[in-house]
Amino acid sequence: MAKKDYTGLTKNILELVGGKENINSVFHCVTRLRFKLKDEKMAKTEEIKNLEGVVTVMQSGGQYQVVIGNHVPDVYATFLQVANMSGAADNNDSGEENKAGLLARFIDMISGVFTPILGVLAATGMIKGLAALILALGWVSATSGTYNLLNIAGDGLFNFLPIFLGYTAMKKFGGTPFIGMAIAAALVHPTLTTLTAGDPLYTLFKGSLFQSDIRITFLGIPVIMMSYASSVIPILLSAFFAVKVEKGFKKIIPDVVKTFVVPFLTIMVMVPLTFLVIGPVATWAGSLLGAGTLWVYKLSPVIAGLIIGGFWQIFVIFGLHWGLVPIAINNLTTLHYDPVLATTVMVCFAQIGAVLAVMLKTKNKGLKSLSVSAFISGIFGVTEPAIYGITLPLKKPFIMSCIGGAVGGGIIAATAGKLWMFGGMGIFVFPAFIKPGSSLDMSFYGAVIALVAGFIVAFVLTYLFGFKDPANKEKAANEPKTEKVIDKTRTQEVASPLKGKIIPLNQVEDAAFSSEVMGKGVAIEPTEGKVVSPVNGVVTTLFRTKHAVGITSDNGVEILIHVGMDTVKLEGEHFTAHINQGDTVKAGDLLVEFDIAKIKAAGCEVTTPIIITNSGDYAEINPTAKEAIEQKETLLTICG
Repeated sequence: MAKKDYTGLTKNILELVGGKENINSVFHCVTRLRFKLKDEKMAKTEEIKNLEGVVTVMQSGGQYQVVIGNHVPDVYATFLQVANMSGAADNNDSGEENKAGLLARFIDMISGVFTPILGVLAATGMIKGLAALILALGWVSATSGTYNLLNIAGDGLFNFLPIFLGYTAMKKFGGTPFIGMAIAAALVHPTLTTLTAGDPLYTLFKGSLFQSDIRITFLGIPVIMMSYASSVIPILLSAFFAVKVEKGFKKIIPDVVKTFVVPFLTIMVMVPLTFLVIGPVATWAGSLLGAGTLWVYKLSPVIAGLIIGGFWQIFVIFGLHWGLVPIAINNLTTLHYDPVLATTVMVCFAQIGAVLAVMLKTKNKGLKSLSVSAFISGIFGVTEPAIYGITLPLKKPFIMSCIGGAVGGGIIAATAGKLWMFGGMGIFVFPAFIKPGSSLDMSFYGAVIALVAGFIVAFVLTYLFGFKDPANKEKAANEPKTEKVIDKTRTQEVASPLKGKIIPLNQVEDAAFSSEVMGKGVAIEPTEGKVVSPVNGVVTTLFRTKHAVGITSDNGVEILIHVGMDTVKLEGEHFTAHINQGDTVKAGDLLVEFDIAKIKAAGCEVTTPIIITNSGDYAEINPTAKEAIEQKETLLTICG
């Protein structure tokens, strides 16, 4: 088969991103061209999306991502030729990138620190919320063992949050994670509570926001005593400086004793420095941030709710929502509640209100089917399939969902809604509106009203003002109205390349997969780090980092196996390939091995989508009904 010519596509992409002079760097993963542009505003995003051969465009973390598919290596190679670029960072010496990337780098830092723990943070918040709910409903008493054990299970992570952040922050900043944990553990050591007992030596700033006691000294230097349980900013700053200190010691300590002397010296320097300077300053800064946030919010809570609720989905698309996450956690620490994120948590119901209207109005069977799965996932707060697969491409429904989100945010603000804990998403967020030890109040009921109002507004506006239904395009109108006959006798089976738990594709976090724009399929949470060939065929793509393999079966089925989420950043570490691109393989042949534990420790998920990238060539692609699967068992059945 002749190799496809991508010259026309790459010329168009080059022109529409603003030309070579607008490109700081370009590289690719297994599905996307990833640009760092000097000015993303110069890129004509809608025109790029409409190019034949482009799936969609995503902008996140300072990257302009053009989703191509599993033939992206060929497109990339052609792009370098067309653009006359010798490598991935041809123009990377531009000083403008640093100036333009400050916000992007901040967002990347925040997301890198908090993303690894968000799932368990939300889970423990849900447990704490459940405890608050059953207490508010009178099912248990505040002294019962059931309530207290649930509350402890939910509160444990948040109370010792600095230790978790010590690990993730050190890792993100390039240091040894366990040194960060050791410093954080000192900050929440139980002995601190006994040191603060009794009469203080003296008190600083008594009666003010910065009131602090001096109870002990270190080498004669007064130590300003603070409570660092559940704190965020102190450990982030301490980890940042600890990385600098650690790297400095690594340069001068002999290799033979470096393993224990570097951590010894780093901790010896950073723990006193944190207690003496970094901790107090960071705590005061956190208090100011909390008070400042509340002051701005109270200027007009309803307007704040309307703006934040209305623009929240746009913040999420551009990754800007990460800027509010540490503010919310800081508010929970300093104020013991957060009113800011409270205005955003019902936005998902406005989104599915718009999706429901699309589902009822569309004549396009594919869009209707996608709407069903997006609606269900949106109930649980996962809106990426709805946003990227339905409302954003249709434009009007996305706008109407933003209006619904604004209404919901305004209602929560008007009813003094507060999040008392970092809880779950979607329907699981309601217990977070209950103050621990209190009964249901207007904060909780306001959230219920906001859900209903935002859902109805988005639904009604989308239904009334409509959208351009793909089924009504001129091409479809001119085609004869004959239903496609699915030949059930022409079926092909794709075996499972992995052993593990089956996960519906719409539950995968990466929208390029969950929205099915890459193709239909399923995902697997592997329990064994071995990928085998699901078919007899040829290895058409083996990404250089070995985290993704593309195979074309002897019958023409194009299969993409993408191990993990964002594992491209591991640069092949923890992966071993047993095949080369172009190899002929048989079903069951070992393709790739990977270390699940080490990949997770590196902060990446191992959830693996298995995608049929030429799904449009087939009438039906049906995943297995099993919840768990072994290698070589039937995973997908392809009809037509």
